[in-house]
Amino acid sequence: MKFYLSSFKFGNKKDELAQLAPGNKIAIIPNALDFRPRDDTTTIRSLKNKIERLDELGLDAEVVGLRDFFDDKASLKTAIESKGAVFVLGGNVFVLRQAMFLSGLDEIIISQATNPNFLYAGYSAAGCVLAPSLRPYSVVGDPTIMPYEQLDHTIWEGLGLVDFAFMPHWHNHSESNAIERGIEYCKQHSIKYEAIEDGEVLIF
Repeated sequence: MKFYLSSFKFGNKKDELAQLAPGNKIAIIPNALDFRPRDDTTTIRSLKNKIERLDELGLDAEVVGLRDFFDDKASLKTAIESKGAVFVLGGNVFVLRQAMFLSGLDEIIISQATNPNFLYAGYSAAGCVLAPSLRPYSVVGDPTIMPYEQLDHTIWEGLGLVDFAFMPHWHNHSESNAIERGIEYCKQHSIKYEAIEDGEVLIF
């Protein structure tokens, strides 16, 4: 699997994003923002912007809302694997983790770990959810938000696809103070972490 993890939006290496995709199709996963109403104008505007930016990079982007697949995991698997690439929006990492669990996206992504062509891209919460544990983010975002009636508890296990806690928005974002608390949590609990500023991207 290939990873393109940005602190905020596309970061300063967006031209490399299209080169990493195995084809010209990519699924946009917006569910880290599901703490907002479905008709939230800010979210709709953000999605439109992401589609336009990806189109400029030569990628045919389709929004894949995970809530539509809570009862149809097989169809989600087909949709994701047919594209071979995802771009996951930022938001609340705990909400994103819940949506991944309920839709089966977590299992789909993990199953692609040994696929050298599959691209996992995104920003902020998209990178955070890959960690072994989401405990470091309990001091960054609200772990008690439960937007889905199918789930009534916080999921603390991350996907475990990286061996560190991804810490975006370091130094130059409105959430930087919260991120500093997350970094301090990692230090106190001997958890490996990677902190990057807005504009920076981790590619591996």
